[in-house]
Amino acid sequence: MHKTHTIPLRHRPSLVLGRRALVMGILNVTPDSFSDGGAHNHVDAALAHARLMLAQGADILDIGGESTRPGSEPVGVQEELDRVMPVIDALRAAGVAAPISIDTMKPLVADQALQAGADIVNDVNGLQGAPEMAEIAALHEAPVIAMHWDRAWTAGTEPIPAMIRYFAETLSIAARAGIDPAHLVLDPGFGFTKTLNQNYSILRQLPDLTRNFPVQPLLIGTSRKSMIGRLLDSQPAERLPGTIATNVQAYERGGHIFRVHDVKENRDALRVAEATLYGPPQN
Repeated sequence: MHKTHTIPLRHRPSLVLGRRALVMGILNVTPDSFSDGGAHNHVDAALAHARLMLAQGADILDIGGESTRPGSEPVGVQEELDRVMPVIDALRAAGVAAPISIDTMKPLVADQALQAGADIVNDVNGLQGAPEMAEIAALHEAPVIAMHWDRAWTAGTEPIPAMIRYFAETLSIAARAGIDPAHLVLDPGFGFTKTLNQNYSILRQLPDLTRNFPVQPLLIGTSRKSMIGRLLDSQPAERLPGTIATNVQAYERGGHIFRVHDVKENRDALRVAEATLYGPPQN
């Protein structure tokens, strides 16, 4: 069953994570993301898509200006700022009050985004990349989504023990920066340097992560990923059924936040999963 976590946001109501799954809508303002690159990399298109995702039930918007797909080219700090900052500014100017997470590996981008109205740092390096990232999050009292991405990972790595060691280091870095451990969200990093077997092994063994890190909720990011495409021989746009299956499985194993491209369909599936575990709402 789902433990309840309350994560304060500096300028917005706290996130309450428990039996009700939260849906994070992906807003990539990039030309080269693996699934939706180029679709929303202009301010008007990004704002329209954000409004659509919120209308469909997104609880959080995740804005990213640099693709992390295999083979993607690195983006400079200024270019990433030029992509994400106008979108954050436009969302807040339009009165969008939903929490925003900034998906970045760069402390300066995180700092500027948080000053502009973002609430959460989503770091694919799990605070183990740029040394200043934890300090920036602490300065702004921002919670951190810390993803697992171990470049030394091999096909022979035993997934869960290695992930436990990795996240223990993330927690140590956060503690040294003054971040409350309860303000971290852990993301297993599905697809990042992991084999097909390892991805599904991690999904199956998520309860082992929740037992080892009872204070931290889990974010699940499987949407349209190659772990689905390779299994089903499908292209990104064809992977919605597989995404829903992985998210329902992850929810039943303790997941709290689900980062998705297709908000309504995943939200509906997660509500059915919630009713199955806990019973439907009593009217």
